[in-house]
Amino acid sequence: MSHHLDSPLARQDVRLDITDLYVFRGEVGTVLAINVCHSLAGDIPNPGYHPEGMYEFKIDLDHDSVEDLTYRFVFGERDDEGRQPVTVHRITGEAATDPFAAGTVVATGQTEQTLAGDGGLRVWTGKAGDPFWIEPDVLHAVGHAFQDGTTIDLGTWTPDQAKNLFAGHTVYSIVLEIPDTELLDPARTTRPIDVWAVASLATDAGGWRSINRIGLPMIHPLFTQFNEKLGDELNGGGPSEDLETYGKLLSYEIAGVVRAYGTAEDPDAYATSVVDRFLPNVLPYVVGTPASFGFNSWNGRSLTDNAPNVMFSIAANTPVSLGIGKESVTSRPRASFPYVPAAI
Repeated sequence: MSHHLDSPLARQDVRLDITDLYVFRGEVGTVLAINVCHSLAGDIPNPGYHPEGMYEFKIDLDHDSVEDLTYRFVFGERDDEGRQPVTVHRITGEAATDPFAAGTVVATGQTEQTLAGDGGLRVWTGKAGDPFWIEPDVLHAVGHAFQDGTTIDLGTWTPDQAKNLFAGHTVYSIVLEIPDTELLDPARTTRPIDVWAVASLATDAGGWRSINRIGLPMIHPLFTQFNEKLGDELNGGGPSEDLETYGKLLSYEIAGVVRAYGTAEDPDAYATSVVDRFLPNVLPYVVGTPASFGFNSWNGRSLTDNAPNVMFSIAANTPVSLGIGKESVTSRPRASFPYVPAAI
């Protein structure tokens, strides 16, 4: 799992549990997509989006790990057909960090509809198939290794036993396609950005509590499967604080696994170099280019990138394979907007 059911707070209401973040080249611009409310949680009384929550895409334009542009989605109550009203706000500059800033409304409508904004902006929210895949035995073995500082013990498991835990499951997607005119100056055809997403819940005191924060995939499966307190902590705060707050702990856990494998002369130095890639926890992307989340570099994340193999292998400094790939997904991503798989 990438972020699925990753902490006690997220499990309290899976409508606020962001399972994955994707950033890739679309038909008219840059696509940002998150999934929430995974059917793996079982019977959900009111599935969809939390009417007392907000869902935000955060975009950093100058690489200081502080957002310069926020797109905020808020939803109303479900109607008899299960649809919800949705409003999208665009917030810029210093106000982009303010959960109370109103910004500018750029799209309104209902879930399960394609909404259009100025300049070619497009929005879609609704039930979709989960494009992600994970092998549960490998997943849990990886979690134990990084918790305990050991090699990844798969016991009698072999790749021919591999299965996709998420096959046939559904999510609720939030898809935003931002036209190039919004992110690129007229004289430029590309631009590096950093992206993350946050789901927050209104508090009784009138504030907002961060329930889930996601940048890179697989951070939680690596480090928080058996440390739920850390899971809640990683979902709070902001990326600019990540390295100082979590760098030492993540380095220690990575070094333990690498030392157990004996794949680096200096496991601590290797771990430090990996943590410098992992933190701050943001997803880098160059606007105007094809997305690819691979071993060599991270440039956004497409709906079919094999994030588990990449992140597990980099962290362990040894090849780690799930034994399955995109062929194990039940419903495949669509070639055109809204791109996410249809719910089947």
